[in-house]
Amino acid sequence: MTTVRYGTPSLVLMENAAAATVRAVTACGGVAGKTILVLCGPGNNGGDGAATSRLLALAGAKSDVVLFASVDETKGDGRTNFEKVQSLAGELSIRFFECGSVDQWKSLRKNELAGPYAVVVDALFGTGLTRPLAGVHQDAVRYLLQLRKSRTDDEPNQPAIISIDIPSGLNSDSAQPIGDAVFADVTVTMTAPKPANVLPPAANYNGELIVADIGSPQELIQEAQPNLFVTDEADARRWLMQTRYTPDSYKTTHGHALVIAGSRGFTGAAALCGNAAMRSGAGLVTVATPVSAQPLVAEQVMPEVMTAALAETDRGAVSVAALDHVLRLAERANVIAIGPGLASDDERTRDFVRAVVEQRTTPVVVDADGLNCLAPWPAALRGSHDLPVVLTPHPGEMLRLMGTNDKSALDDRVTAAREFSAAHEVIVVLKGTRSLIAAPDGRVFVNSTGNAGLGTAGAGDTLTGVIAGFLAQAYGTLKADANALETVVAALYVSGLAGDLAAEEIGMRTMVASDIREHLSTAICALDPEGEIP
Repeated sequence: MTTVRYGTPSLVLMENAAAATVRAVTACGGVAGKTILVLCGPGNNGGDGAATSRLLALAGAKSDVVLFASVDETKGDGRTNFEKVQSLAGELSIRFFECGSVDQWKSLRKNELAGPYAVVVDALFGTGLTRPLAGVHQDAVRYLLQLRKSRTDDEPNQPAIISIDIPSGLNSDSAQPIGDAVFADVTVTMTAPKPANVLPPAANYNGELIVADIGSPQELIQEAQPNLFVTDEADARRWLMQTRYTPDSYKTTHGHALVIAGSRGFTGAAALCGNAAMRSGAGLVTVATPVSAQPLVAEQVMPEVMTAALAETDRGAVSVAALDHVLRLAERANVIAIGPGLASDDERTRDFVRAVVEQRTTPVVVDADGLNCLAPWPAALRGSHDLPVVLTPHPGEMLRLMGTNDKSALDDRVTAAREFSAAHEVIVVLKGTRSLIAAPDGRVFVNSTGNAGLGTAGAGDTLTGVIAGFLAQAYGTLKADANALETVVAALYVSGLAGDLAAEEIGMRTMVASDIREHLSTAICALDPEGEIP
């Protein structure tokens, strides 16, 4: 489309892609004097690889180029670049090999490809692959897998593997691997990320992801009307700037979060959620919890957090008899978060949760046992633009909301979250590796922050508190101009960044949920330092 509408020759785009790949190779320890192996498929991805090998040779590297076809079998701009490299072999430090069979590939590896290589460039297959690799292409991918597997402390100098656009063997439009695929150290993708670049488990094959601008206008991306996005720091920074403290700010300005959480024996979740809401910047936080749990919750929350006692069942869980009290508390709140540690095995608690959501006068965030109380999700219960409902399930809770035990229902997490969100007009935060935020209009956002350490106990309660705290600030500060979706996107990004900062300081293994909370301030200051200076 860039070529058709704007007249940019596709060979120029290919040259730009090659230049971006060379920059990635250079970042792995320089180019001059290094020997680099470039594996090319017969299509345009291979053409990118051929152009890369030429630029590497011009920069002083020795390039071994293997085309898994004959030049005569290729076509278009890919063929143009293969012919250029073939003609330069011998003039520059390039060796060019054509390889069409497993036997030829084995012979090349044994007799010609001596190495040692500093880098291997994977330019076998890019976008468009929809079936598993076979034959010589599969053998080439397995060779790269073996190179990576052979890295040990005794032999750390195995070559870095850099994939162009997508690790070969992946379907660029799918989160699920379809067969053997390259496990790259770096992937240089062009113009915009593809689903397999950002959605696990396929995204786990990418290594470090570099998105390269090769000259395609942004308006072309916008005209394509994409409905899958990757969040970045600009999303969070924009929200932080909109809700900055001003000289006349005070506690009510930044909203009141009402957290309904906890039960007898499960007070920690309520405290974690309330404390996170407070630390995230909410002006006021009240944790409402069953009467028998209230003294323990009061001991565990920060002194700035208020508590309220609710009528309870004989098992120490909140009862529907507490509804009137909660609705009165809600009159002073900007947002309600309900569910952490609540318990869900009593009909009176389930009736209470549903009534709170149905009779809400503020945005509501539903998590943990709040979700279990509403599973499977009632068809008549819907969110709205003015009174949004935010659901924060982990995969098990999501399946229960969907009314199924079939784990394959979440093989395509994006579609599952999108369809559920649209059907019930709710915002869905589907937690997991690369958590998703699905909006009722069909858009899905992939959160780009966070790490495995966030899988620790209580991290979900903390996230719910952060989301509630951010919503309290948005609706307290911006009032009718508040945007719930943008607020949730910012909350998830900041919470994940806090987890990343905590991992940098103490490691993932020993991270606990309170470490995430205690790094929220550092994350916010890093994103909007000017806004945090008095």
